[in-house]
Amino acid sequence: MCTGRHEKLTRFLLQQAVIGFCFVALLLADNPATANTETKLELAVVYVGHDEEPLIPLSLLDEPAEGEGLMGVELGLNDNQTTGSFLGHNYTLESVLLPEGESLSENLSSKIAADSALVIADLRAESLLELADAYPNALIFNIRALDDRLRNADCRSNVLHVAPSRSMLADGLIQYLVWKRWDEIVLVTGRHEVDSLYADALKRAVQRFGVKIVEEKPWTAVPGARRSDSGHHSLQQQVPTFSRFKDHDVLMVADELDEFGEYLSYRTSEPRPVAGTQGLMGSAWHRSQEQWGATQIQRRFIKLAERFMTARDYAGWAAMRSIGESVTQTSSASSAELRDFLLSDNFNLAAFKGVPLTYRGWNGQLRQPVLVVGPRMLVSVSPQDGFLHQVSVLDTLGYDEPETGCEAFN
Repeated sequence: MCTGRHEKLTRFLLQQAVIGFCFVALLLADNPATANTETKLELAVVYVGHDEEPLIPLSLLDEPAEGEGLMGVELGLNDNQTTGSFLGHNYTLESVLLPEGESLSENLSSKIAADSALVIADLRAESLLELADAYPNALIFNIRALDDRLRNADCRSNVLHVAPSRSMLADGLIQYLVWKRWDEIVLVTGRHEVDSLYADALKRAVQRFGVKIVEEKPWTAVPGARRSDSGHHSLQQQVPTFSRFKDHDVLMVADELDEFGEYLSYRTSEPRPVAGTQGLMGSAWHRSQEQWGATQIQRRFIKLAERFMTARDYAGWAAMRSIGESVTQTSSASSAELRDFLLSDNFNLAAFKGVPLTYRGWNGQLRQPVLVVGPRMLVSVSPQDGFLHQVSVLDTLGYDEPETGCEAFN
């Protein structure tokens, strides 16, 4: 008797399982978005970068970042495809690398639609402006150019800035110095234009937050071959002589091309921390970031690129995810509609920084915390406690709305 009942129960359960399976199959068949049997939206994204060799780091321990920027975009594409597969959204990515000195329009005329396009621009400032003016109906995401003028007088209404500005990075770093009460600094600036631009951002932050520059000095020497037998001897003599400064708390360095900044730590005349573009830095991203679930994106990126994620890679990922999130919420492929949504209060991006990220309506800059990092560890995250704002504490970083010179977003 027990055996018969057991067999009947088994048959009943199997029947219910088959019925349930058929019911689910019917639901999937009636719902193409869920079953991914029909593509409702095609999203073509164009990545535009410079055809260039990667920057060779000063330290032998840091390898050149091959495919910097683009690898982050590809990781974001993978994430978008995962979500899009359930919604009938299909994303494609075309990569265009611009040879040095060649016309931007000639290389892109067949790649970017005149009426509507989504473009991730891994370009320097002048090329970015050329792109924006050539394709006014495109929605362009800047993942590289840090220039503050692009968020002010030279802003363009069709450009959203995912990369932070130099002023945001400088403000984040100086806020930490204020919190530490390290309020007297020396500023050493390199010989390149980008070094001067970063130094200007530091000077603005210093004035804004009440820190004092006690001395400024340019670094004009071109360092010799550090791998020669006498390289370390010349540096050991040169840097202490160079660094005989007035009393100070921190030595700030502006060396964006990584020519000399790494040489200053442990060689200065007085034992002082080095900060700026080397030493203690403000950055959009860092390989040591593991808070707020960041470990998983770090691991996924390493698996994809076989190297650590850089700030440019992170900006590329965030740009692609901005596209994906806005498409998911609007079910639109129109660059104009996506732009309006991205600049609205309805958009926010979860991006492993502890707070949702949003775009500033007055200049298209992505609000985001600045990581204050050492060479191998996260030190702090700005905005620091005590820096308040009537709208968002993230607006204590960079140019605020009353300060902006951008009129294109009015």
